[in-house]
Amino acid sequence: VLTCLYIVLFLWMSQLLYRTLLSEKVTQMMEWASKRSVVRMNGDKFRRFVKAPPRNYSVVIMFTALQPQRQCGVCRQADEEFQVLANSWRYSSAFTNKVFFASVDFDEGSDVFQMLNMNSAPTFLHFPSKGKPRRSDTYELQVRGFAAEQLARWVADRTDVQIRVIRPPNYAGPLLLGFLLAVIGGLAYLRRHNLEFLFNKNVWAFSALCFVLIMTSGQMWNHIRGPPYAHKNPSTGQVSYIHGSSQAQFVAETHIVLLFNAAITMGIVLLCEAATSDVDIGKRKIMCVAGIGLVMLFFSWLLSIFRAKYHGYPYR
Repeated sequence: VLTCLYIVLFLWMSQLLYRTLLSEKVTQMMEWASKRSVVRMNGDKFRRFVKAPPRNYSVVIMFTALQPQRQCGVCRQADEEFQVLANSWRYSSAFTNKVFFASVDFDEGSDVFQMLNMNSAPTFLHFPSKGKPRRSDTYELQVRGFAAEQLARWVADRTDVQIRVIRPPNYAGPLLLGFLLAVIGGLAYLRRHNLEFLFNKNVWAFSALCFVLIMTSGQMWNHIRGPPYAHKNPSTGQVSYIHGSSQAQFVAETHIVLLFNAAITMGIVLLCEAATSDVDIGKRKIMCVAGIGLVMLFFSWLLSIFRAKYHGYPYR
């Protein structure tokens, strides 16, 4: 009987201690979240409030390297989007202690990076309230980008918490559009007695060509997915401008492809002009050689990019 009483007392004390520790951790996390939407963590905080039980809340952590000496521009861009997501959750009417957002900087928690065998930043991980993180708890940054809306969908998949992303008002787009319309209207007014340029086929051809180059280079994909400009490995310092997968791309990669396509187009235009122009034969030869050189050089570079991304394609 005495043994049974000891067991019951032990279980009761364990349950009481469990609830006390859990209450203290939740209270502390709520206090930190009330001050900053993204809780900054070092190694001690990570081990105590994320790794160590008890814990009945999920934590979404961004592992980053924001110190200036790291020169991680992508980390700063991802941090801005992560802050937007965390603020949208913190100041929403549906905010609870079910999910918290936190960040671990490499210079403040390098031991955490070593513990998780992490060698790149930024990286987003979800630590569920029960069990260990699975493969799907690692956010596919290179595929989905770091836009707050994409992160919110991932958080909803992992936690069933729906976050409506609310961004601060940005008047740059409307102001730029208004300025552009004002410039076009001003030019049309100044040349109101001579509007032949509106019927110039070269003007419309150049405008259409610019639009096609922008669309074929992947600008719309960037607008939808919000990928990073480039990727820098914080351990080696190596910067990658071309994504190694056919399922994603960097913004810098889009600019490079746009430049190469424009150079190839210029080469084709020079070849056409060399064949149909009425200028002397010497200039036509120069145009022909320049056109061939542009097409061969930049098309080969363009193929090398696609060969690096589409490894299984039989390039000949």
